[in-house]
Amino acid sequence: MTAGIGVETAVSDEGLFIPLIDFSHFLHGTAEEKQACAKAIVSGFKDAGFIYLKNHGIPEETVKDLFQKSAEFFKRPQSQKESLAWYSARANRGYSTFGREKTTRLTSKSDVDTLREMSPDLKESFEIGRSDQPEYPNLWPDMLDTAGAEFRANMEAFFHTGNKMHIKVMQAIAMGLGIEENWFDSYCRSADNTLRLLHYPGAKKEVLGSGDDDEAAQGGSGNKPKAVRAGAHTDYGTITLLFQDSAGGLQVLSPSGVYVDATPIPGTIVVNAGDLLARWSNDQIKSTEHRVVKPPSQPVLVQGEDGQTEEWYPARYSCVYFCNPDFSSFIEAIPGTYGGDKGERKYPGVKCEDYMVDRLQSTYA
Repeated sequence: MTAGIGVETAVSDEGLFIPLIDFSHFLHGTAEEKQACAKAIVSGFKDAGFIYLKNHGIPEETVKDLFQKSAEFFKRPQSQKESLAWYSARANRGYSTFGREKTTRLTSKSDVDTLREMSPDLKESFEIGRSDQPEYPNLWPDMLDTAGAEFRANMEAFFHTGNKMHIKVMQAIAMGLGIEENWFDSYCRSADNTLRLLHYPGAKKEVLGSGDDDEAAQGGSGNKPKAVRAGAHTDYGTITLLFQDSAGGLQVLSPSGVYVDATPIPGTIVVNAGDLLARWSNDQIKSTEHRVVKPPSQPVLVQGEDGQTEEWYPARYSCVYFCNPDFSSFIEAIPGTYGGDKGERKYPGVKCEDYMVDRLQSTYA
């Protein structure tokens, strides 16, 4: 543990160290504690691309209610969910059924389409964006019943909660990078973020794979792999706030090339840096590959309809808040991340909207 600021170990395996950081020191600590916490956060992003935050300020009951409402939504009849279908990469809102999205490191749409045919991700999702864009409306089940109206109210409230957390973490990153604490604020005024609800259904042991054969398929092996819940990929934006249940299955790529379990820790948020933040920081910060595969726990025995006993992995739920700069922003290397010993800028500037839409278009069928 780092003295005074509550840095512990969340994951340590295969050369991968992911810190568990007490975020209350940034939110409520002294100037020295705040600075030390910010540096620990940036150090975690530079070394692993991932951190865990505890004492982050989002009440446990708020997260519990979020998961409850999410599970209730996914139990709706398929026809109701399909009536709210995801409709465009620019909007990035609505419901995606099993197999529609394929998360992968590949960027060519044709390559992703081929991989999707071989190994579709075993998940369904629901995307929610900011509510003040009539040209890109959120799709809600509030017209269906009272529970749908309650779902909408809960999700709209949590969208704002996630955005506040986004701004605080970006302020910590700014301080840890040695620039003004509010440097990112002007890039985060519109909340062009996405709240994503995810349901990975229970699966038979023989259906759900470890992810290694999915990896081989991404490399062009041509062999049909077992299903994964989410193929190996990096995230696209600045940071991702992950709220996960206790099922497990998230793995992060280690420096040795081995995927390591990122075990759920109650009361924490897993935060990882995305590709756009890595680009923005001139690669000082890492965007690390990760995936969701069969959980580390043993499958449970379930009696099938034919009376035979089968081995099943339980369902997994997660709620993910993808954070982005304002889509109108022009992103180029942060001051202090280039020049002198740090080298030149590695990437040309890019408009956030163009970058994000291009990445999303290759992901969905």
